[in-house]
Amino acid sequence: MRTAHGKAAVGLLLAAWACGDTLDVMSTPSGTITVSGPASARQGDVVMYGAEVRDTSGTLVTDSAIVWSVSPLGAGFIAADGRFVGYQAGAARVIARAGSLADSVTVVIQLRGLGGSLTVEGRGTIADRFTSDLWVHGIAAYTGTWSTRTEPGNTVYVWRIDDPTRPALTDSLRLDASTVNDIKVRSDGTVGVATHEGSSDGLNGITLLDLADPLHPAVIGRYTSGLGSGVHNVWIDGDYVYVAPDGVGVGLRIVDISDPNNPTEAAQFTGGSSFLHDVYVRDGLAFLSHWNDGLVIVDVGNGIAGGSPSSPTEVSRIAAIGGQTHNAWYWPAAGYVFVGEEDFGAPGILHVVDVRDLRQPREVATYAVPGGPPHNFWLDEAGGVLYAAWYGQGLRGVDVSGELLGRLELQGRAIASSLYGGSGACPSATGSFTCTWAPQLEAGLVFVSDMNTGLTVLRPQF
Repeated sequence: MRTAHGKAAVGLLLAAWACGDTLDVMSTPSGTITVSGPASARQGDVVMYGAEVRDTSGTLVTDSAIVWSVSPLGAGFIAADGRFVGYQAGAARVIARAGSLADSVTVVIQLRGLGGSLTVEGRGTIADRFTSDLWVHGIAAYTGTWSTRTEPGNTVYVWRIDDPTRPALTDSLRLDASTVNDIKVRSDGTVGVATHEGSSDGLNGITLLDLADPLHPAVIGRYTSGLGSGVHNVWIDGDYVYVAPDGVGVGLRIVDISDPNNPTEAAQFTGGSSFLHDVYVRDGLAFLSHWNDGLVIVDVGNGIAGGSPSSPTEVSRIAAIGGQTHNAWYWPAAGYVFVGEEDFGAPGILHVVDVRDLRQPREVATYAVPGGPPHNFWLDEAGGVLYAAWYGQGLRGVDVSGELLGRLELQGRAIASSLYGGSGACPSATGSFTCTWAPQLEAGLVFVSDMNTGLTVLRPQF
């Protein structure tokens, strides 16, 4: 469970982002303060305000501590450096204080004005097993299975998707597992990896797949060394599989698959005493979702800390993001990491971490949906749209373009959502209610794995 300290810290941060203070403009004989900045701003757009302080002789005072606030309460958020983001459409005051001096300007916050839809294009139904993660490559989609419905989660399903209106099952693979939580395909489409949890032989590990015929994968072999606790998630980057095994304090395992018939361990990395839930690798950096230890950034070839796949080296970490750190997506062009907090009790939220300085990650924004936590994400980086699976709350399309600050759900950034199966139990032993596990954008469509129903294809129209 998350610590009370971490929960309180996040609560204070959210309260600060939601509110502003009221303050009347004052004049005193000790000098003047003058606020400058834009007279209008769109919801969610970050704009800059400045304040100039002069003493009674008119001389500029350069070392005054400026305290910013917003009125009315909840109209927006302003950071300590004067960056402002509007929440509520209408007029608001941006206020600066320096000691007993105060000044304000009025800003008119305009509606962001976004809208759109996510409509069902096609479905591929799995009714006897719960569906887990998915991966799409070319004309094929691969879905895993989770726990036990009427049948156990021991299967990888293969779908032909060149006609997305009618995804067609072409094959299935039975593994020694009670959950195949994750399935990934290398970027060249030649090798796939499926995970094992709850295997009958107690070895678990990963199974490597030959995808020469992508619609009919062949098993290359199974790698189990040091992975008996089970494997929850994986990532493939070139000749390496980055493995997130089950178990407290087990840590990251890196497996060399340059010869897929003879995989070998390249390295281990322990980032904390908490469960390593997931790993995402990009630009030579591994982003470890380390549950209550937060987000850990590791150099596995980037060079910033001298690391490599055989010698992973920590770059930085951020722990104070609510705990139960579940997944991450790194967007290098924007310098953000989108981090999911899988807390069913609070519920959890999406955290935005600024990593433009990779050595000093800092949280700058959040996005929340009432009623449940997020699960997995996919980012349309060209369009600036984050697709977030939200279990029983369905799929969410969120505008994450531009600079991000404060509470995104208050900024008119929600573009569209889809409860394509209606509302109900998630997961459900028999029902077909919405229970979204993961999205992937491919060829202008969003392919979604759903725990209750299998594969759903959605068309975004924004």
